[in-house]
Amino acid sequence: MKMIKRSLNAVVLLCATSMAWANSASDQLRTFVKDVQAATGAFSQHTVDSNGTARAGQEGVFAFQRQGKFRWETQKPYEQLVLSDGKFVYQYDADLMQVTQRGVDEAVGASPAAILFGSGRLDDAFALSEMPDRDGMQWLQAVPKNADAGFAHVNIGFQNTQPVRNVLLDSFSQPTHIELRQLQPQSAVYPSLFVLDVPERVDVVTMP
Repeated sequence: MKMIKRSLNAVVLLCATSMAWANSASDQLRTFVKDVQAATGAFSQHTVDSNGTARAGQEGVFAFQRQGKFRWETQKPYEQLVLSDGKFVYQYDADLMQVTQRGVDEAVGASPAAILFGSGRLDDAFALSEMPDRDGMQWLQAVPKNADAGFAHVNIGFQNTQPVRNVLLDSFSQPTHIELRQLQPQSAVYPSLFVLDVPERVDVVTMP
């Protein structure tokens, strides 16, 4: 359960991209939610623990298609896949030989992934506020209106209308830093990216 939430928290940071000029980071986010229907790209991320120590980083690729379809695939240092076909969210752990399945509403719900994949209005679920510019970027902060969301906020940094740095603060006050690269907005991506073929001898566990 915790692994799914952390992976979904990471997934949501894709939401920062926008192809149109805007006056603020919040405007850019709203433009993205309204206009960008699909995208692919690559990511790297690491989490800093309560002692200020950075944990081992991860690298991988992603894809999404509105409404509600996404693929967040960790490739290094281990293989792990979080995938949504629009109805269910699956987490496949190759080392454990296990797939965990949850309904997309239960898995995404009020999580950060709702910024990108949810069908509701962005401002209904999150309070957006501008942050001071730093490191040559425009920043916004998205705070969930649901107290049970499981995270405190997401900070998103833009540079030349593109996201370059994202910081998620989880419910344990541990920040996860994610860098996005090679962002390619598209009208659609291959449907096969959102289909999970479960390997033989892999257990499928359905979560409530």
